[in-house]
Amino acid sequence: MSDLHESTHHYGAQEAPGPENLLLVWDAPNLDMGLGAILGGRPTAAFRPRFDAIGRWLLTRAGQLSQEAGRRVEAEATVFTNVTPGGADVIRPWVEALRNVGFAVFAKPKTDEDSDVDPDMLAHIRRRHAEGVLRGLVVASADGQNFKETLEELAAEGLPVTVIGFHEHASWAVASETIEFVDLEEITGVFREPLPRISLDQLPDEGAWLQPFRPLSALLAGRHH
Repeated sequence: MSDLHESTHHYGAQEAPGPENLLLVWDAPNLDMGLGAILGGRPTAAFRPRFDAIGRWLLTRAGQLSQEAGRRVEAEATVFTNVTPGGADVIRPWVEALRNVGFAVFAKPKTDEDSDVDPDMLAHIRRRHAEGVLRGLVVASADGQNFKETLEELAAEGLPVTVIGFHEHASWAVASETIEFVDLEEITGVFREPLPRISLDQLPDEGAWLQPFRPLSALLAGRHH
């Protein structure tokens, strides 16, 4: 048993529950890393996900849930991201664009290895669950591994749970019998150009380069922990 229910008392004194929602939480640092691994470098504008396309996909899903439930289910979407020291000016246009599309943004300073946004994403999921308004959950993460236990527990309760990511990195979700997996590239209009994906199962005759997931120098940073 995870601590999904243990946090309920933190949100016990809520006002009357609002409309049910289909909640999307987007793990920007993890998806950026997964996308960079596929591209072999930092994503350029042509390979940045279009959040208006994500929003339309989510609204369609919410509409389907509304029909199934016989009552209104609203779409709620939040992008969780880190802001590196001195990086506010670089990230500000992206954050403003997200908010203009209709996404909330949770931004957290990236001060060390322990300042990831995963705990904040899980806390947000638990909050909505404790409020009793969660009708469906979508987690966007390249691998989704850090959310596995909570997602499997929610799915066991009968909640529709979906992971959006890259099938190369999220084999556990692809193989899951209780969690739906949607490859990010399968969502209409998310990428302007096809991703240059390489599969070990379908290598070209001339071979292919597989870029590292992280720089070798990261090993040096790991020695300090």
